[in-house]
Amino acid sequence: MKPHEVYRMALDAALAQAEKSLSEGGIPIGSALCTAEGVIVALGHNLRVQTGDPTAHAETVCIRNAGRRRDWHTLVLASTLSPCAMCSGTAVLHRIPVVVIGEHRTFQGREDWLAGAGCRVHVMDDPRCVGLMRGFIKKHPELWNEDIGVPPRAGKRTPRGSRPR
Repeated sequence: MKPHEVYRMALDAALAQAEKSLSEGGIPIGSALCTAEGVIVALGHNLRVQTGDPTAHAETVCIRNAGRRRDWHTLVLASTLSPCAMCSGTAVLHRIPVVVIGEHRTFQGREDWLAGAGCRVHVMDDPRCVGLMRGFIKKHPELWNEDIGVPPRAGKRTPRGSRPR
């Protein structure tokens, strides 16, 4: 397989994971880890809602599912959405050289960290990924803000000494 074919195949697998998360009542973000030849070695999807684990983002779940490995430096990580700081850091930590991103219109993660660490970042601007996230964000804005770390009532001031409700 040519690299662009591997990237498309990995993104398709990640999108299936995002759809699985949505069907489970979760946040529709999926990830796939594969070899440069296109062999899928792990899959994952966002499980924050399903498990209550705030670190269970799709890329992190996928990397956990891959288990202990010595070949991280040869793999391709695909995600339906631009990876956040935590997930980008995990990819950098494991020296994953290629990160394929379905879209970054609805959320711009830390692609700069990935590129700065020498990762080749490929943004596919896939309309399926954009549509899935736009629909979810419109329907569940509070849950989306929770996932990306936006505090409740962001931007609203509370009297000194009180806490937001």
